[in-house]
Amino acid sequence: MRIKLIVLAVSVICSAGGYTAQHAPTLEEKLAQLEARLEKAESRAEKAEAQIEQLQQQQTVVAKTEPTVAVESAEPVTASALPKLTLSGYGDIKFYGDVEFNMDAASRSGALTSIKTSANKDWASGNNERWDINGRLLLGFDGYRRMDDGNFAGFSVQPLADLTGKMNLDDAVFFFGNENNWKINVGRFEAYDMFPLNQDTFIEYSGNTANDLYSDGYGYIYMMKEGRGRSDSGGNFLMSKTLDNWYFEVNTLLEDGSTLFVDKQYHGINLDNDKNVAYIRPVIAWQSGRFSTAVAMESNLVNNAYGYRDASGQWVDQSDRTGYGFTMTWNGQQTDPQDGVVVNLNTAYMDATDETDFTAGTNALWHNIELGYIYAHNEVDKFNSANVYDNCDNDCWITDPGDYDIHTLHASYLIPNVMNMKNFNIYLGAYASWVEAHPNKGADNNDDRYGGRVRFKYYF
Repeated sequence: MRIKLIVLAVSVICSAGGYTAQHAPTLEEKLAQLEARLEKAESRAEKAEAQIEQLQQQQTVVAKTEPTVAVESAEPVTASALPKLTLSGYGDIKFYGDVEFNMDAASRSGALTSIKTSANKDWASGNNERWDINGRLLLGFDGYRRMDDGNFAGFSVQPLADLTGKMNLDDAVFFFGNENNWKINVGRFEAYDMFPLNQDTFIEYSGNTANDLYSDGYGYIYMMKEGRGRSDSGGNFLMSKTLDNWYFEVNTLLEDGSTLFVDKQYHGINLDNDKNVAYIRPVIAWQSGRFSTAVAMESNLVNNAYGYRDASGQWVDQSDRTGYGFTMTWNGQQTDPQDGVVVNLNTAYMDATDETDFTAGTNALWHNIELGYIYAHNEVDKFNSANVYDNCDNDCWITDPGDYDIHTLHASYLIPNVMNMKNFNIYLGAYASWVEAHPNKGADNNDDRYGGRVRFKYYF
């Protein structure tokens, strides 16, 4: 029995060994399997390299398009004390600005009107030709926070550095309200523009709109700006409401009212400020599609705010001023930015102590070309001629009671995207003004001024 078992076991072992020997892979088969595995590994490596290259390209695009903030230290720091920029987290913060420099040339620097044709605050009028480089750099810091229910609050501050080496300020305002509903502004800013001038580069006010608007002895171009704001001697409080196509606002300007007049002189009289004025400036505007229109008034509510004392010592009030304005705009660029036309029609009327002023103007913008015309009529009832001659070196035009007409043509052309930069533009501007003086005493007289400007405008 044992012999049979032993023989059976030996035969089974021999049979298994023969089967294994018969089915064992040859050397060629093993090499073929190894080559197949190598090909699969190479294919996986190529796919991994392609994915890495694609990821690197995506990271490069993001790095170029997204702004970055780099904080550097003048001294080496340890890993535990790396410098960092930290925000409060209360809302969005925006930093921006623009550079605006002008190269001007004018026939004579002597003024004809109250319109400012230089951004240089230190420039004084004279009788010579003017060649001037002026301008400023604006830095803006805005903060904004919006809640889920539409309530919002924020601020804006815009310091200015001009070419004379002085620092000024454009806006400094705090605001809050509910989006597309109501809003309140407090601070230094400009209210609704009731005399828009499109793309003009010359016929504008530089810096302040509520100060130094009236140059005694020269024609006054009244543009509903006396109570608009951005004053050097006071601040604004504005409430506004939006209702469907309607917009309502009431701006209150509290300031030293005598700063409206250059050198605090009006009709040849030196003004004394007794108390601040309170300008109330309500505006009602309506817009539908490309058409919009607005009516407004502005009035000083404080009696005897500034004036003078006559020869008998009696106080003479000069602060009674009420103005009215109307404007219409057709903005074809809203639906056709390339070929649309923008047209403004503006009128304004001022009823002031011993003077009334009427202004009307129209301007149009098409294909970066702007053309405009402004007509102003000043009717002066009372004037101290002897005193004004001493202050304007015989270069004044309004020196007696009478009627004075001022005509102004202005034009500009925009060269956009200089050197293929969307934030760099050049404006070419020109103006021509002439006065027709019809004093009650003496002969009629006329004179003119003209000039040109190249403006460099760079946004960042």
